[in-house]
Amino acid sequence: MSKQEVKTTLGADGLRYRSKAAGSPFAATGAFGAATMSCFLCGKHRPRAQLKTRKLLGRAQSVCAPSCKEADNPTPAPTTPTEA
Repeated sequence: MSKQEVKTTLGADGLRYRSKAAGSPFAATGAFGAATMSCFLCGKHRPRAQLKTRKLLGRAQSVCAPSCKEADNPTPAPTTPTEA
């Protein structure tokens, strides 16, 4: 299958894209440069607080905490019945 050809034109200011937002979706938001990291197992970008370090292939790698499945589908907190 071939991809659709994308046609762009140069503007007067020399830029090709007008609708593309400037910057990166993974821009640093905190004091540290890496606000998000990707999980070594599933590859999804998550805040560093949602990752844990695990030794894989002889090196410490960041993976989803507690697991990739649970990070995608968080279980709701159990509710306690209230007395009337």
